[in-house]
Amino acid sequence: MLYGRSTELAALDELTAGAREGRSGALVLRGEAGIGKTALLDRTAQSASASGMRVLRVTGVEPEADLAFGGLVQLLWPVQDRLDGLPEPQADALRAVLGATRPPTRDRFLTGLAVLTLLADLAEQGPLLCLVDDAQWLDQATSDALLFAARRLAAEQVAMVFATRDEGFAAPGLTELRPSRLDTGDAVSLLADLGLPPALRDQVIAESAGNPLALIEFGAARRDDPGSFTPVTVADRVLSSYRTQIAALPEKTRLALLFAAAEGRGDLPLQMKAARTLGVGLEDLEDAERAGLIQVTESTVVFRHPLIGTAAYQGAVLARRIAVHQALADAADDPDCRARHLPLATTSPDDEVASELVAAAERAADRSAYAAASLLHQQAARLTPDRRAQVRRLTDAATCALNAGHAGQARDLTEQAERSSPEPEDLARLAPVRAAVMFESGERREAARLLLRTHAAGPGLGPAMLRTGATYGWFAGDADSVREAAERLASLGEADPMVEGMAHLVDDDYARGLPLLERAVAAGQDGSDAARTRALHSAILLGDDAAAMELAAAEVARCRAQGLIGALPQALHLLAERQVLAGAHRDAEASVAEAVEIARDTGLRERVAWLGGVPARIAAIEGDERRCRDLVRDVPDVGRVAGESALSLLELARGDYEAALGRLETAAGPGPQRHMAMAMATVADQVEAAVRLGQPGRAERPMRAFEAWARAGRQPWALAVAHRCRALVDGREEDYREAVRLHGQGRRPFERARTALLYGEWLRRARRRSEARDTLRSALEDFEGLRAVPWAERARAELRAAGDATTSAKATAENVLDRLTPQELQVVRLAADGNSSREIAAQLFLSRRTVEHHLYKAYPKLGVGSRRELARLNLV
Repeated sequence: MLYGRSTELAALDELTAGAREGRSGALVLRGEAGIGKTALLDRTAQSASASGMRVLRVTGVEPEADLAFGGLVQLLWPVQDRLDGLPEPQADALRAVLGATRPPTRDRFLTGLAVLTLLADLAEQGPLLCLVDDAQWLDQATSDALLFAARRLAAEQVAMVFATRDEGFAAPGLTELRPSRLDTGDAVSLLADLGLPPALRDQVIAESAGNPLALIEFGAARRDDPGSFTPVTVADRVLSSYRTQIAALPEKTRLALLFAAAEGRGDLPLQMKAARTLGVGLEDLEDAERAGLIQVTESTVVFRHPLIGTAAYQGAVLARRIAVHQALADAADDPDCRARHLPLATTSPDDEVASELVAAAERAADRSAYAAASLLHQQAARLTPDRRAQVRRLTDAATCALNAGHAGQARDLTEQAERSSPEPEDLARLAPVRAAVMFESGERREAARLLLRTHAAGPGLGPAMLRTGATYGWFAGDADSVREAAERLASLGEADPMVEGMAHLVDDDYARGLPLLERAVAAGQDGSDAARTRALHSAILLGDDAAAMELAAAEVARCRAQGLIGALPQALHLLAERQVLAGAHRDAEASVAEAVEIARDTGLRERVAWLGGVPARIAAIEGDERRCRDLVRDVPDVGRVAGESALSLLELARGDYEAALGRLETAAGPGPQRHMAMAMATVADQVEAAVRLGQPGRAERPMRAFEAWARAGRQPWALAVAHRCRALVDGREEDYREAVRLHGQGRRPFERARTALLYGEWLRRARRRSEARDTLRSALEDFEGLRAVPWAERARAELRAAGDATTSAKATAENVLDRLTPQELQVVRLAADGNSSREIAAQLFLSRRTVEHHLYKAYPKLGVGSRRELARLNLV
């Protein structure tokens, strides 16, 4: 019976009941050792099994905390026969985890998606409970995979419970429950069977501080030795109690327990194989089993409580621990198991051992277990006698740490490697990692300079370092870095049209720069992944909306097909920006919503903030001031142009021209980013604000730059806006007419509507009221379609001034798609295109049941009852 746990049991029962009813969920039990977390898991497992739920369970083991996917193997081993039913990339990722194959896994989050899909598939046969005990000792690769799955649970009939100590296992986003300490009444009930005298019982209760394990252990110890007491923490007193019990055992039994503690996984055959080399056999476990310290089956040894294993290990002298780890390493058939014990058995440099650790690190990296790979490379470096080789291994450790998302650790490792070697070649190998950490930390100019300074010393690294250096320099506003990178690439015979084009842009030479970017776009259409990425960014710099939209959509599709979850938020971000320009606001919001969700689920918090620039732009267009300002507040400095352009547009629509102009003058700045398509597009806002203030000269210089950029790039929307700006300043009708004509070839409805509005105002002032009304109605129609409320109000006011008495404010006609959440919108569109639920799930990184849950919620909102009816709707 569990005493004092009604609140905790109610929460766990609610979680499992929800799973049985189709509502998935996850819960973290967090508390000190001995507080009763395992007992709660046991009770939950029993209750779930009795109700027909399937139960999967894994327990973190301290010695395995750095073994790649050790916990996941334990959890999934019983269900590995279900892998064939997963999408192929996901199945391959789990096969690699389980050792069936070793294909490289390119994305460290793909395994988590595979776990989610597998758990959801298992739940198709009935509700599933997944229990994780001692989660603080899970290896990071397992933690990442399980947390990714837990955060994306929705309607799969899956419940997950993680039990963890106070320290370790950060699980942001999951509900946490802290088991309480037992009050006096419950403590008395728990101690009743020990038959302690009341005075001794009360002393035990006071010493135990409401910790159930301490109550049991201290009570038993006081019963046997009433005078025992040590004034230390509860955990230390429990450990001390266990050490005392172990110390009373025969020497060979203590050694057998040390083998069990050092091996950690409970693998009895391996333990006995290793133990025989030190004269220990199975019979030597008997005394420990009789004392209730361990439970032994035909193939496993399990400590009654993890602290017993800790006591057995910590209570042994160093020489014994080294001998045991060496015996376990020699007895292991699995090279990864051997690699886990070797560093603990080696106290001096040993190149053979270091080489084995490097091989294990490479195997871990192939499975995307980068945190484990980093640690193995670090251990290899520690045992490497040659200093240069040691530096190379530290560099590999830093690279893996960066891939694991541990930028701080990567920085520490690169600094350690730099202190160990002044050799230019070593420093060159370190530079990409060091620069990446610096860039992520906001030291963007320094990152660019580092790559340019060291590229020549790294054979084969030069061109890639220079391209990256140019990109870092661009975002840092460092024009010199961009120019220098272009020059050095050309001198190496590796001229890159994107970098060369960027270098011309920073010199305001659009006539030479933009054609080079066009070459980069053309070259990337059917090129490598890297070439397509350069093509996408070149298209964005050009303002080539058609190519950028196509390339961004293709990049999103590639990420989905290959399971590149970590790269998907960036791809969705770029696609969302293009969708806003095309007037597809709901599509953009759906893209951003998915990107935000994935970024949060994968711990990419900087990306979450960066993504705010897209909905901020939509809010500005639609006139939602509060939302726009809230979103812009969190956009990082590198996204300043996007944030400032959204706010200035808001101010422009409100008629606060001085604020809008001043903001844009400040945001433009002197750096390369002023040449980005978004920055260029804001020139039109500067011109309009300056003209409204009667100070057109304040926008003359950026307007001339924009005209040159538009002529060189030949994009219809840009030429149209350039003519509109010139018309505002000079008042020539031919510029307005040309702008309207060119907008007919473009893809930016908001800019088209603004041009029509300004031309309509000009026509009205010229007393050509009939022509003005036609033009203004066109503007109003576009603004209403975009829900651009303040702009639509301006168009209506102009129409009334032009004599259109029938025009009045009206509610925008409801689009049925607005009834859907962003994720429901994605799901129904894919379903309407004929994709099955499983295919949609694979594309959106969801489970099949969650997809069907979204369809079930969407059908009544759309007034349909089936996929067949869905296919007949206009979902554009």
